[in-house]
Amino acid sequence: MLKINLQYNWDNFHADYRVDISSGVTTLLGASGEGKSTLLHLLGGFLDGHGVLDFNSEPLLALAPYERPISTLFQSDNLFPQLTVWQNVAIGMSPSLSLNTEQKDKVSWALEKTQLVDKADRFPQALSGGQAQRVAIARVLVRNKPILLLDEPFSALDPSLREEMLYLVKEVTEELSLTTLLVSHLPQEASLVGGNVLLIEQGKVVAHEPVSVLSQAPAHPLFVDYFGKSSQSL
Repeated sequence: MLKINLQYNWDNFHADYRVDISSGVTTLLGASGEGKSTLLHLLGGFLDGHGVLDFNSEPLLALAPYERPISTLFQSDNLFPQLTVWQNVAIGMSPSLSLNTEQKDKVSWALEKTQLVDKADRFPQALSGGQAQRVAIARVLVRNKPILLLDEPFSALDPSLREEMLYLVKEVTEELSLTTLLVSHLPQEASLVGGNVLLIEQGKVVAHEPVSVLSQAPAHPLFVDYFGKSSQSL
């Protein structure tokens, strides 16, 4: 269980996030500028907030980003152009790329899971956008962190590739029992990955519901205004 009671102030933006998140996928919905990415940055330790942040009763707030049980995937895949696909995955476990047999097996497993075995010796510039994001996901998998933060990492992909990536996220979340938080503007992406949804408004969690709330009729009252806003970007 990820227990969040975090406050953050920046200029005129005042955030106060209070929610408990269980394992599985939770999609963060909300209009632009409402504080979805800010929450992920606080969880990852890239912004300094105050309050309480616990995972399975272990406090995280005092930990540096690299010490937290968290992997983060942003819109940019952050691959190293001078390294092969295999090396870009392996560096998630060892910056020196010196891996033992067990670690090498883990890289092979991650490449198989992301369907990149035949691309292991290629360099990032020879990959498509979807393949590059698969490499980034494979690197996340070998890091073996129980919390996965996804800040719209697939927004630049075309719809069919984006759907493929979302199914992969759902699959690995279930297989590895991850606690995955996905930032999105699109309700249909939440429906694809299942789990729960958070609605973020003005730096606050105003709704925490099963994803089925997005298809119920009549619409959940807290989501009515958001449906109107998000439909403009569908």
